[in-house]
Amino acid sequence: MSRYFPYQTKRRGPAAAVEEPEVAIVVAAYNEAKWIRKKMDNLLSLDYPSDKVEIIWVIDGSSDQSRSLLDSYSQVIVLDAGRREGKTAALNTAYAKAKSPILVFTDANCLLNANALREIVRHFEDQTIGCVSGEKRITFDITDDVASKGESLYWKYESKLKEWDYRYYSAVGAAGELFAVRKELYTIQPIDTILDDFMISMRIAQNGYRIAYTPLAYAVESGSLNMVEEQKRKVRIAAGGIQAVFRLKKLLNPFRYGKLTFLYCSHRVLRWTIAPVALILLLVSNLIIVLGERSLNNMFSIILFVQMLIYLCALIGYLKSRMGNSVHRVFYVPYYFLFMNLNVFLSIPYLMTRTKTTGWEKSRRKD
Repeated sequence: MSRYFPYQTKRRGPAAAVEEPEVAIVVAAYNEAKWIRKKMDNLLSLDYPSDKVEIIWVIDGSSDQSRSLLDSYSQVIVLDAGRREGKTAALNTAYAKAKSPILVFTDANCLLNANALREIVRHFEDQTIGCVSGEKRITFDITDDVASKGESLYWKYESKLKEWDYRYYSAVGAAGELFAVRKELYTIQPIDTILDDFMISMRIAQNGYRIAYTPLAYAVESGSLNMVEEQKRKVRIAAGGIQAVFRLKKLLNPFRYGKLTFLYCSHRVLRWTIAPVALILLLVSNLIIVLGERSLNNMFSIILFVQMLIYLCALIGYLKSRMGNSVHRVFYVPYYFLFMNLNVFLSIPYLMTRTKTTGWEKSRRKD
């Protein structure tokens, strides 16, 4: 089989006898002053030797009090070009500045569990691992908007897929809230990259190393403020996914990348390209078949009934959400599912009209 699937996982040399390697925690932020003290308290409380941790903040031309707040911490390296260059440029800058062999990336508006660094570093003992993805967790209250509930459920589903992918071979991409890479394997990304976390991690996988996934290292953040803000995120993510499909087109070759191609296509490519179109084709073809046969006593009629029931539940979820009412899972799950797929279509004009501007496109979250 190796003749047809020659792709082989790379292995670095023997592991260095370092029980606790030095790590650089990188936080790229724009106008996140309200989160700085809480984030720094969190980072300084992590269970890891403080003399082996360098903390790097790239504040990307922030116009708030970020710089003055960070200057009060002696443990922090603050980088700022004085102008907005975008998150990808910020990560590239931090990579060049960091001295540690392991780079740990995390967002300003999320908090890490105390043992996160130890759990991440442990996976790098395997010399085939080039990147480690932590888990993203979304907090919400029972009275919260569909945006928080739907996002939380989505990330539970996504985390389970990452776990299965890693068991089979490698996780497919990492979440920007918490992931780590070997510095030597980091590749500079174009500054117009939309999904920087995904591209950084997948370039490592493309170069022959695996992406580990661990739910024991996690980042907790609140959900989007509402569905309008959540839509901004979903459109941007879908646009970044389509952009990634073109930039990672070599990964579509199973004869070169084997298992990685299967995981990448089934987990990502189909979701960002085929799935939304397939939903429409499924409904239209189902209607044509049922109307053509003029009979409701067959399997196709049952499938059509189930589809229409899902769409009805989604509509109820949408209407209840718009009215500000609490939405039961029976309604918000189909609503959020269709909402995600609709945003794939909306991402196309976004991607086509998006300039190479590097400004941050942030959606508002609950405090």
